[in-house]
Amino acid sequence: MKFIALAAAIVFAAGAALADPVEGVWQTQVDDGAYAHVTIAPCGGAFCGVISRTFKDGAEYASENIGKQLVIDMVLQSDGTYEGKVWRPANNKIYVGGIELNGNSMKLAGCVAGGLICKKQTWSRVN
Repeated sequence: MKFIALAAAIVFAAGAALADPVEGVWQTQVDDGAYAHVTIAPCGGAFCGVISRTFKDGAEYASENIGKQLVIDMVLQSDGTYEGKVWRPANNKIYVGGIELNGNSMKLAGCVAGGLICKKQTWSRVN
C-alpha cells in the first residue's frame, strides 16, 4: 500500500513539474472597475483561456462572459513567447494576440494591422 501511495505521489509531482508556465488562473487588468479570472489550460497542441470568474468594484458577479474563451490557440514559440488570438468582449472581436511571461506576470496583447498596432494588458497569476 505504501508503494502505491509513493508511486502516485511521484506521478503527480512529475505531472506538475511538466505543466507549462502559462497554465493556471490569471487575473486580468482592471478595466472600468471590472476584472476577470481566466483559466488557461492546454487545448489540442496550444493553450486556451476561459473566463472562470468576473468581478466589478471588488465584488464577484455573474457576467454573461463566464465560460467564454478569451485566449485562443496560443502556441509556445522558440523565444518563450506565445502567439495565437484573443477575444475582446467589449466589441466581440477576435484579434491576433500574444503573451509574454515574466514569472507571475504576463503581458497579453491584441493586435491589428499585421501587429503594428497593439493594445496590451498586464495580468497577474492567481494560482
